Amino acid sequence: MRFTDKVAIVTGAASGIGLATAKRLGSEGARVVIADLNEQNAQAAAEQVKAAGAPEVMVSACDVSREDNVNETVSEAIKRFGRLDVIVNNAGLMIFKPIVEQTGDDWLKILNVDLLGAFYFIKQAFKIMKPGGAIVNVSSIHAEETEPLVSSYAAAKSALLSLTRSAALEGTPLGIRVNAILPGAVDTPMLWQNPNVKSGIEKIDPADVGKPEDIAATIAYLASDDAAFVQGASLRVDGGRLDRL
Repeated sequence: MRFTDKVAIVTGAASGIGLATAKRLGSEGARVVIADLNEQNAQAAAEQVKAAGAPEVMVSACDVSREDNVNETVSEAIKRFGRLDVIVNNAGLMIFKPIVEQTGDDWLKILNVDLLGAFYFIKQAFKIMKPGGAIVNVSSIHAEETEPLVSSYAAAKSALLSLTRSAALEGTPLGIRVNAILPGAVDTPMLWQNPNVKSGIEKIDPADVGKPEDIAATIAYLASDDAAFVQGASLRVDGGRLDRL
């Protein structure tokens, strides 16, 4: 039980990778804070996380693009549990538009969620986390290789890797580790509702599609003491898909 007595915040935890991660951490003893914009779905997810074995689960309605929401979520977690050991910055947003049709507001919407949301949580973690804490940022293989129509998402996820490296440097003297994962194609609604997949622009080989639980297992490793010597890493978790492209 690698997370016994530890407290973890998982953003975007009402479904997909976030929910699988919350369940995995809970099954290993973590008290889990489900931070999600959709409070109704988050409440339903909380029951699944409890069923997976989490000793305690808290739901926090959180728009990660708003720093006041992030601060409130962290404050609520500390007030209830008295500590914070793990943050998984998983919440993400994606739009599909050619560059010539995008606006500054489109970009800001993506950057506020996919990049600044992680920054806000890292900032709070550096203020209150004790040595031994761990932060895992969920980037994407789009940070390395991408496709048409998702320029803002790919740019935000690439910037998240840079933020991870910078935060790792500043986190080291605090005893806080910061790492990132780059999931490939994962069996979630975000994949199958992707217009590029539906239209055939992006070809998906079934052998390249992982399960949310595959990603959750990697996140759990990076968040655990098993990865005590892993700092500032960007770990691709895509079943070798990019190697075959």
